[in-house]
Amino acid sequence: MKYGTEKFKETLVIDFLVEDRFRVCRHVLFLIFFFSLLYSARFWHWYSGIHQYYVLLFVYTVLITMVYINIYVLVPRFFFKTRYITYLVLLVMMGVVGLNIIGFSLRLFFEDFRVENIRKEGNRGSIYEGVLMCVPIILTTTTVKLLQKWINDSKRITELNNLTLQMELNELRNQINPHFLFNMLNNVKALTRTDPEKASAVIVKLSEFLRYQLYENGEEKTLLVLEIDFLSNFLNLEKIRRDNFSFDIHAETGDRNVKSTFIPPNLFTTFVENAVKHSVDISSTESYVKIDIEVDNKMLYFTCTNSMNPSLAVSNSKYGGLGLANIKRRLELLYGKAFELNITSGEKEYTVNLKIPV
Repeated sequence: MKYGTEKFKETLVIDFLVEDRFRVCRHVLFLIFFFSLLYSARFWHWYSGIHQYYVLLFVYTVLITMVYINIYVLVPRFFFKTRYITYLVLLVMMGVVGLNIIGFSLRLFFEDFRVENIRKEGNRGSIYEGVLMCVPIILTTTTVKLLQKWINDSKRITELNNLTLQMELNELRNQINPHFLFNMLNNVKALTRTDPEKASAVIVKLSEFLRYQLYENGEEKTLLVLEIDFLSNFLNLEKIRRDNFSFDIHAETGDRNVKSTFIPPNLFTTFVENAVKHSVDISSTESYVKIDIEVDNKMLYFTCTNSMNPSLAVSNSKYGGLGLANIKRRLELLYGKAFELNITSGEKEYTVNLKIPV
């Protein structure tokens, strides 16, 4: 709770320094603070009557003008463009000119109103006090301006990275979907020649897939139970096409964790596609795909096991081709190093174990 409060305060401070909606408030507070600082100085008390307030207002106007010239002219045009020497020279010149204007104006317009017992001190004290007051203020405003630029640049870089990430995810997703559709159309093509009734059933299932792709795949997250239904429909379609094929999906769909879990759409499709493709046995022996999905302690465990034809066994590096490479890259983009993917290839079985946070 304490960490959350500190984080909130830190975010509020950063927003106050950067966000445009606080611009007026920032300037008002700065002007009040600067005036309070100047008000606590001694120089304006050296003059009598109402003229001491004229001196205070005049010096305040000159110094605040110097500060805003630094903020809106010198810093963005020279300091931010790495012309540091030019910036420093111009800053010193502005300080010298500004303080001399103050000293000259005080002698010209307010000398007659100066208190007698401190007249002998001249203007050196006032100029010295003005330098001590002006330098830290200018340095502080320069630092704040630099901080604002750094925060804005960091936000822009983060937004660009997020945009690039989303574009890459969409590209990978678009690579997966046509591949999936291509396989389904090949199934329909084969069935239209051998079994038109099954082909009709496949077309109905395919329409369900396309409906899922249209309404769910475009979202950032989808319910896990919908993804399980999608995989079930896909495997049922394969079972229609192949008489010697069986599958089993073990997932507690009635469990509260499973029902309330959201995942990126089509996260498991590539694994199941590969399992179906490589479970084919030309000897017409029984082939199978087994899927187990479990949600526990904010982690999702996905296991997909398929039978393999020893004569068609492939190495880990080649298994799955482009689809598997895409899903690995997608997992990296989505979860960074927070996921675990282990693939085991045996003589008769191929197993994929995936662990992701949810």
